[in-house]
This record gives sequence, structure tokens and C-alpha cells, in this order.
Amino acid sequence: MFRHALLKLMIPAAVLLGTQSASAEGRLALVIGQSAYRSVPALPNPANDARAVTQLLTDSGFEVSTAADLSQGQMREAVSDFAGKVAARGADTVALVFYAGHGLQIDGENFLVPIDIDPKREADIPIQAVRLNDILNTLTSVPSKMRILMLDACRNNPFPDLKTAGSGLAIVDAKIGAPGTFLSFSTSPGAVAEDGSGSNSPYTNALLAAGKEQNIPIEETFKRVRLAVNKVTEGRQTPWDSSSLTEDFRFSGTSVAGPKPAAAPKKSVAEWTRDLKGKPVEAANELIVADGTDEAYEAFAGLFPQTALGRLARDWLVRHRRMVAWNDAVLINTASGYRSFLAKFPDSDLSATARKLEQRLRNRPEFTPAVAAANAAVPQNVALAGPTCPCNVQPPEQQPLKVNAPVRRVEPDPPKKRVDRKPPRRREPDDEVVVVRRRPPPPEVYEPSRPPVSIGIGIGLGGFGGGRGGHYGDRRGGY
Repeated sequence: MFRHALLKLMIPAAVLLGTQSASAEGRLALVIGQSAYRSVPALPNPANDARAVTQLLTDSGFEVSTAADLSQGQMREAVSDFAGKVAARGADTVALVFYAGHGLQIDGENFLVPIDIDPKREADIPIQAVRLNDILNTLTSVPSKMRILMLDACRNNPFPDLKTAGSGLAIVDAKIGAPGTFLSFSTSPGAVAEDGSGSNSPYTNALLAAGKEQNIPIEETFKRVRLAVNKVTEGRQTPWDSSSLTEDFRFSGTSVAGPKPAAAPKKSVAEWTRDLKGKPVEAANELIVADGTDEAYEAFAGLFPQTALGRLARDWLVRHRRMVAWNDAVLINTASGYRSFLAKFPDSDLSATARKLEQRLRNRPEFTPAVAAANAAVPQNVALAGPTCPCNVQPPEQQPLKVNAPVRRVEPDPPKKRVDRKPPRRREPDDEVVVVRRRPPPPEVYEPSRPPVSIGIGIGLGGFGGGRGGHYGDRRGGY
């Protein structure tokens, strides 16, 4: 009986400890809904989406800042203020941003679109819009537990003058950025999301349902979002996400402490083909959408080539591989990289942009393997040669003395005698003549036969020299 009574006391204590642990995790969110665009038709759903997601996040324990119909300056100010709140809350904070509205990719970069934008050409977008990378960099610049970005921004391009803007948004790989980041897009890279016929977009509708599920990890939440959106749009739209999270997070319920378990190994195309064979096409489609890998889509497209879902899977696979190749070209950012992309995808919606960037970079030297090998052959601790331009050489009288060179001691002049400034007395014929010999000046310190060197003592980078005596010793004096 004593043991039974003790267990009854321990259960409430464990629940209390779990609640305290969950409350220790700060949750802050910024929700932006852009509907009232001025130069293009208004979007009806983003304002509704922002209100609904604000309620979902509030119910999930977030302190939410909601903003609607922001100009470029207001968007930047909202993000800056939000980053300040995250910094003030501390490193154990989950920072979440939800954005609904227009988004564009220009030259491989993603931009979120303020309501006051009115571009006439692609070059206007970086000036008038807000870079997604700027938002990511702002959030990663302050200590936090994790960052979650949910973008319902892959709608069609509303600006007819932007002829070469890519379709949808470009890939953003969370794994090559700061750890602890989760990105969710309303559709796959390079594709266009639907605004929906109801009061919310298909993506937000699915998020509202999946986010209320109790005690499921965030990866499972967005797996359910993918399935729901794919089903309601009959395969036309499939959300996409990328994660570098190292800890567990759950919208509803208590997150599990400790590092995340290792992900299951990816299956090959042959393994997927074996697992999907014999299944109804709808059931097989749900499996590949939940998995979201190239191997799953390739196996499905090969098994069901004549079905509508099979053709959509093939389109997804081709587009995804094109966007991965485009992302690689943008990251390398060389003329040869864009030529390689054009050789693989000569007639895509990104071809015009690739040709423009290839022309722009045609005369820029590239970091080739030969250059890399030559740089690797240089010992890291060898001092680099200084400049040989005579304009950078100090005249002898301004150069410091050599450390090890013998220096002759120069005795100071004796103190001058006080001179009585009375008017000179007129010499008489019988006065004695006194001859005064002046002391010669001291010898020059500088010896031309010994070339001067810097007084640097070798504590700079790679033997550049320390202090201002060396040419590279002090950026304020040398560069």
C-alpha cells in the first residue's frame, strides 16, 4: 500500500515537472499577412490566413505579434523588432515566422513582396522587396533554440513586366545554414501554389488541422500538411520543407528533451518499386508524398506512367531535379556553372536568367581546380612577399631601426651656456683676442651601407610582421 501511495504522489509531480519544462521554453511568433497590394490585384486570403494562424499559435503557447499589409520599410522594421524580442527572451526561445502573400525568385534569390511595390523590371525587385535571406540572417544573428519559417508565398507572379522571373520560389536548403532551422513552403520549389476557393489557402487549411494534433513532432505535422494539400488539389500542389533541427518540437503537447534520433536511411528506387508494386495508385501516392524523396517519386512514376498522379509525379521529379541544378549553379555563381545548367535544361523558365548571368560573369576569373591545387601547395606559415612599388617604401629618415643592427651611441650636446644679451662692448686696442671654436654636429644615425628593415617581430598573420612597422601589420596604416 505504501508503494501504491508513493506512485500516486509521483505522477502529479512528474506532470508538474513536465509543465514547468514546457513553460521554460519561450515561444515567440511573427505573423504577416499581405492582402492589400496597391499595384496588382489584392489577395483575399492572406489576411484571413494570418488571423487563423495567429489563433493557432496562441493556442500552442506562442506570444504572437501580428502585422498586415506592410510596406517594405514596415516589413523590415517588424522583422528587426521581432529579432530584438527573441534576443531579449534568451537562447531557449523558439522563434517562428509565418508569411502569407506574394513571393518571387529573381536571379536565384527569393523575395517577399511588400504591398507598396511597383516594379517595372527585374532589377527593381532587390530594391523594392525584402530578401528572404535577410530575414533568415536576422533571425540567426540572435541566440535562440530554433527558428521555424512557414511561407505561404509561392503564388503566381503578379507582375507582367517581369518576363524572366522564375516560377514559384527557389530552393532554400536549411542544412547548409545555421543548425536549428525548419523551413516550410506551401508548394515544391519552382511550382506555384493555389490561393484556394475558401477563406483560407489549401496550405493554411492543412496547417490549421495538423497543428492541433496532440504530441506529434514537427516533421510529422508537415508530413500531414503535405498529404492534405496534395489530396485537396488532386496532386497539383505539394508543400515542401527542409530541416536542420537538432531538437524536438511539437505545436501541441510537450517537446521531448534531448537530441533528435537519427533519421531512417533513404530507400533506393528499386526498394521503393518493390514496396509500391501492387498497391492502388492513391495509396501508393500517399506513401511517396509523405516520404518526399526523388527515389520514391521516380519509382511511382515508373509504376504508374499512364495515370494522372503518375504524370504529376513525373512533373514533380523533373522540376525538382531542375531546381536542385539551378540551386547548385547559383551557389557556384560562375559562367561555367550557368553554362552547365543550360546544357541540361536549355528550355526551362530559368534559361533566360541563366543566359543573362552567364554573360555577366563571362569575363570573371573562376576558381578552377588548378588554382585550388596551386593555393594548396603554398605552405601556410610562409610569409607572403610585400609590395615592390617604390611608392610604398618609406624614405630613410622615416624608417625604424633594425632590431639586430649595431647602433652607434650618440652623445647629446652639452647644455648651451647662458648668453648675456647686453650690447657688445667696444674692443679697445689693448684687449686680448680670444678665438672660439664651435663643436662639429653629431654624426648621422642612418647608415646607407646597411639597408633598413621593419621592426616587426613576427607575431602577425603568417609572418606579416607585428605592429605598424610592417606594411601589413596594421590595416589603418598599411592598407
